[in-house]
Parts: sequence; structure tokens; C-alpha cells
Amino acid sequence: MNTNNLSEQLLEAFGPLICSTDQDVLDAANADAWKVHAGSAAAVMRPRNVEEVSAIVKWCHERNVAVVPQGGNTGVAGGAIPDASGQQVILSLSRLNRIREIDAENYTATVEAGCVLATVRAAVSEVDRLFPLSFGAEGSCQIGGVMSTNAGGINTLRYGNARDLALGLEVVLADGTIWNGLRKLRKDNTGYDLRQLFIGAEGTLGVITAAVLKLYPAPKTTVTALIALADLPSSVKLLSIARQHAGEAVSAFELIPRRFFKLANDHVLGTVGPLNADTDWFVLAEFDAGQGSLLNDLVQNMLEAALESEVIVDAAIASSVEQRNKFWELRECVSEAQIRNGAVVYTDVSVAVSVVPEFIRATSEKLAAFYPSVDINAFGHVGDGNIHFNLLQPQGEDMQAFLNLRKKFEEIVYASVHDFGGSISAEHGIGQSKIAALIEQKAPLEMAMMRRIRETLAGDSFNPNKVIPTH
Repeated sequence: MNTNNLSEQLLEAFGPLICSTDQDVLDAANADAWKVHAGSAAAVMRPRNVEEVSAIVKWCHERNVAVVPQGGNTGVAGGAIPDASGQQVILSLSRLNRIREIDAENYTATVEAGCVLATVRAAVSEVDRLFPLSFGAEGSCQIGGVMSTNAGGINTLRYGNARDLALGLEVVLADGTIWNGLRKLRKDNTGYDLRQLFIGAEGTLGVITAAVLKLYPAPKTTVTALIALADLPSSVKLLSIARQHAGEAVSAFELIPRRFFKLANDHVLGTVGPLNADTDWFVLAEFDAGQGSLLNDLVQNMLEAALESEVIVDAAIASSVEQRNKFWELRECVSEAQIRNGAVVYTDVSVAVSVVPEFIRATSEKLAAFYPSVDINAFGHVGDGNIHFNLLQPQGEDMQAFLNLRKKFEEIVYASVHDFGGSISAEHGIGQSKIAALIEQKAPLEMAMMRRIRETLAGDSFNPNKVIPTH
């Protein structure tokens, strides 16, 4: 079936309100936001409810047409991008954007897959509740994609990632069947936990159309501190001190290199950082509590203990909401700053928290030995061992020559991850870009079990050649 025939059949079956073959719509959906991965779909399907999702999936399944689920298209691993054949269909969940219910007493929100994360966070805050998942793309990423990639973010240390924050799911299976697993229960010990098959599966096993999210009390007190470390190993020492003093109040603990500030200042903010300490490493930490009138004292005591132990050399506590926002603006502008700086080789890895400093040191040395002018921007969620170990195009060097070394750069980083017993994907998923690395790193038995699950539930119906090669 050629692309035109498939497009015409889809238009005839579902009409222009649901099926779009407009070139501008296709162009926007066929490539990721970073312009790293691109393909060519026959059409973009935009259903308005789960029944229309079911009908589209069933139609495609009966004709052996592969479906590529897509949310906000903010991923970096190519997991929501079609291949170049013109024989795949993008299934956009953007119009499934209703918040079906907020149950404040049960601390749950039932929302559809197309709901933007920031919208959900704002809606539950109106009833004095918190949905704690938060990261830079929250203004455009959607709940379906968040669940499908098992997204993490800055508050994973305290609240966990998407897998920990979903109580139930609604999913359309490969034949169009709708599985209603939208349970609001904290305890349900009735066999296999089926929802966990779909969370983190990147749309390869089914299409998530709605989720029951776990909520928390909205914090009444928040303390944010930008802290200058004595050195890189002190990051883990400071985390230990913070947890000893503040316990579960530690909600975010972000490692930031000095390189980060220069990127932000040169390309986005145009201002100097709030600390002038002579150090290469900083931590942005946040603490929150319900009625925590003593939280400020706890944080002050923690910083004093860290200073006395020579773990830190300076610190600034945000004195207002405006200053807190400026601290986080430094952290959140990194994606834009890196792109404005030039080409980027992204990696998203994790190791045990205790070995984060040694992992960064050892991996940096290996990369420098291979490429002496390497420009490293390693940062991230040190509280849960997730490091975004990114390599930036050195100023004055050719972009394409740098990008031609992407595979070798990744090999060095992933080999180091393996040596430290880590993971090649902490929160961005596998998509199409990390399949070869996954096969190399995962045990053959684990790959075999994942293949069996995929073959049983979906075969090639959803997202072929994502996560696991299908041919």
C-alpha cells in the first residue's frame, strides 16, 4: 500500500476532523523537538476520546498498519517518531485532555493522556494538593508520554518517578480493546500488576489514554538553597548531611557544574550566578514540609554542619518566591542554552548515588583521552543517581565533525556506566536511539523476556523498532 492510498483510506474511514494529512501538521509530528529524529507518517490521527482511539487502533490492526503513539513530542530518544516508510500512522493523544476527576479526599486525580503536566499540577493545586512530578518540559509534555517513558524529574528523590505516581491506567490494546484499569486503590493484591507493563514501555505494548495519579498535600513551607561545594565528592556527603538533618523534607537535590552557569549566562539569562565561590560544583536543593515552621532552622543547621565539615564553601537561601524562581531558572534553562551553544550529544544515565562523583570523574577522563577538547556538561538529579552526561560542541570546531563522533562518545559513556553497574537510560527511555546499546548492556534473558511480552501483547502493532527491534 503506497502512502497516498493509506492516507486516502484513513481520510475516508475517519474524516478530516480526526485524520490530518496536512503537510504542516505532518511536518510538526514527523520530527522531534530537537530535530535529531525524523520520519514520514501517512497521517496524523487526532481522536477526541478513548472510543475513537479504539476504532483507529482496530482499523490499523486489521490492515497491519503500525501505530506510533505521540503526546507532547518532547522526548529525546525518538520514541514517538515514525520511520521513513510512509506506512505508519501517528496517533496523537493531544485532544484527550480532560481532567475527569480530582478526588481530594482520596488524594487522586484521574486525567486523560493529552493533559499537559503543568495543567494537571495547576488544577490539583487549586484544591490544596500536589502532583509532584516536575521537570523542564512540563509546560508541553503530556501525561500519556510521561507515563509511557516513566518520566522522573527534580522531585524523584522524595516522591519517586511516574511508575510510583500512577495508581491506575486506561489502555487501548493492539486489537482495539479498551482495558479499564483506572483503579484508585493504594492496595490491590489480585495478581499481576498490569499497569506496570505499560508504564515505561514507550507505547510499544498499548496506548495509554488515561491515568489515576497519586496526589500529596500541598507543601506550606518551601526552602530553596543554592550551595557551593568544596569539590565533586562533597555532593554525596552533602546529600547525606541534608537527609540526616531534614529527613523526607529533602525533595530536590540537583548537581550543577560551573560550566552550567556560563551556558546560562552566555545564551539565555545574561546575568552572573548568585554565588562567586571558587569551586567547580554546586547543588540546588529544595526542602518542603506541610506546616514546617522549623524547616528554615533545619536547613540553616544543615548548612552550618556542612560548612563546619568543609563539605561546602558557601550557600544562598532564597529569601523570596522571586529569588527561588531565579534559582530554578538557572537549572531549567539548560536545554535551551545547550542548543544555542551548538550541537549536543545527549546521554541520560544512572548509577548508585554513592558512586556518582567517581563515575563523573572517571568518565570525563576517558572522554578527554579520546577527544582532548571535549566540552562536558554533566549535571542532574544526584539525589537519585541520574546524571545527564552531555557533550557539547567545542567552540570553533565543526559541528558535523563533532556529531560524526556521537556513536564513539556514547560508547565511552555507556561502557563506563556498565563498569559502574548503572543504566544507560534513567528517565528518557530507549526509543530508537538506544536499542543497540540496550541489547549490548541488557542480559540476554532480560531481552528475551521483554520480547515475549511484546509479542504476546502487541507484536508489531505499536511503535515498531522502538525499545526492542521487531524485524
